[in-house]
Amino acid sequence: MDKGFLKAGNPRTLLAAFLYFDVSFMVWVLLGPLGISIAHDLHLNAGQKGLLVATPVLAGALLRVLAGALVDHFGPRRVAIGAQILVIAGLLLTWLSAPHSYGALFGVALVLGVAGASFAIALPLASAWYPPQYQGTALGIAGAGNSGTALASLFAPGLAVLYGWVNVLGLATLPLTAVLVAFVFLASEPPRHRSSGGLVAWLPVLHSGDCWMLMFFYGVTFGGFVGLASFLTIYFNDQYGLPPAIAGSCTALVVFVGSFVRPLGGAMADRIGGERALSILFALAVTIFAVIGFGLPTIWLAFPAFFLGMVVLGLGNGAVFQLVPTRFPSRVGILTGLVGMSGGVGGFYLASSLGAARQATGSYGPGFLGFAAVALVAFACVGVCRRRWATERPRISAEADAATSS
Repeated sequence: MDKGFLKAGNPRTLLAAFLYFDVSFMVWVLLGPLGISIAHDLHLNAGQKGLLVATPVLAGALLRVLAGALVDHFGPRRVAIGAQILVIAGLLLTWLSAPHSYGALFGVALVLGVAGASFAIALPLASAWYPPQYQGTALGIAGAGNSGTALASLFAPGLAVLYGWVNVLGLATLPLTAVLVAFVFLASEPPRHRSSGGLVAWLPVLHSGDCWMLMFFYGVTFGGFVGLASFLTIYFNDQYGLPPAIAGSCTALVVFVGSFVRPLGGAMADRIGGERALSILFALAVTIFAVIGFGLPTIWLAFPAFFLGMVVLGLGNGAVFQLVPTRFPSRVGILTGLVGMSGGVGGFYLASSLGAARQATGSYGPGFLGFAAVALVAFACVGVCRRRWATERPRISAEADAATSS
């Protein structure tokens, strides 16, 4: 790390952004690791399980738009505190009311979606304190908070066996409250407010086909990552008979590796180009998830496949975001919100489609084959974009230089 980075910004606020992002992502996917216990208690079928664990992912994606607008108006520190209080209050109310119906849990899913919107709060908070030459490092550190999804998989299934899934929702308020207290003392509102222009500024960007391509690519990479993070505990238990705690530990391991290779994906894209990196990674994703879809008879074969699949998806997350400033040098903030939202939508698709496939056919295979087919379409789209973007690179570079000088 450049030594100047430590003096350039606000390390206390950067730490606060990371902690807030980490525990928020932990509770965002909490219904997935608890899904085994919830399904047993409420007698849910596979389709109901898939829809339930996918709903917080979709809610988080859509609420990022609202969170981004609130950050523009009130500032990221204030919005983070308000959102955290809302999540804590919602979980406490759920714990006290102890809902035991399928419909009531969708209210919980909406509360967890508020935690998923933290992407649009924590990253602007970290970004606003650092100059352009340190943006990648600052956002990489804050963004590493997506590893919180692994914490949920690691601890929630075992705690649910010991204390019941309703009590785990109550226990989740303890780390949330501790981080909220630390956040209040550590985080500072940025001295210069950087407004993205509000939702109106998004409309011209949405007219660009390149914007939709980047959203699609991230919908596959991050959508695959968060969809698997939400569903794999259920899958390992149902498909291979692993006990909840073991299934959660296996999920946590593959999620951890997917989280921490993300910066390597950005570095890979810097070295060989984002388009070329995505071509390689999407080709690997097609192969890996097609193999999984056709069926792996034992966990000893399935676990390495998912491990490699999560590595590929994690690298892809970093590669997509390497392309954002190269294609839209003057619209990075807006593209970050749009691309981030599309990742959550992709996660909803994957988790819900796996449950629906199991319910309709008795097998998860069609769900994974469908995801492999989507990755194949993404591979083809990257090939088309790669040829066109090569001819436009001089113009984009000139725009980037103009944006930097201004």
